[in-house]
Amino acid sequence: MECPICGSDDFDILNSKQKSSKKKITEEYLLKCVDCGHVFKNVVSSKKPQLYRVIISKQGESIKTFIELSPNDELIVGDSLLTEEGQVKITSIETENKRVKKALVEDIVTIWANSVEIPARIGFSVDLHGEVDSYKLDLDRDFQISTEDIVKIDKHIVRIHVIKTHERKITSGFARAEVIKRVYGKPVKFNNFDYDLTKYIVKKTLSE
Repeated sequence: MECPICGSDDFDILNSKQKSSKKKITEEYLLKCVDCGHVFKNVVSSKKPQLYRVIISKQGESIKTFIELSPNDELIVGDSLLTEEGQVKITSIETENKRVKKALVEDIVTIWANSVEIPARIGFSVDLHGEVDSYKLDLDRDFQISTEDIVKIDKHIVRIHVIKTHERKITSGFARAEVIKRVYGKPVKFNNFDYDLTKYIVKKTLSE
């Protein structure tokens, strides 16, 4: 919004009024430019907020809810939203044709998200040369796990060799628990370890 005479964006609002229709909200402003004193009108229109579907991953369950958003806004993967299920972080955005990293809200069919108000639940698989011991762990969302870490879990001491996140497979590096789907490790003949994950075990599951 600029003064049509001098181009300044510094102005005082002398008066404003709002009109509403079924689909739009229109705001009319009477403005006075601080720099040149010119008085002019400006009209700003925006689409009314609408309900959009959100699928929230929460401790292995998928919860469907709806959130009111402005169609004119843009959402990006990683953005946070406040829903009826609490605060969530967007993990994927689905439009009519495909999944994208960002989109205008009016083009969105479904928002996929993770709850950020509960611990991150991850899987942990121990390769026993043909058999697998598999666990579910609840970790602080900022907990970092790195490949090559030596960890204790249950009766095993293992070296982590692969971390699978919701988007990719990591064979070198680290990831925070909030983005990890599953960790894979192999037993090593060590007595020492970097940290013990045993107390975070929620349950032991069938191999996956």
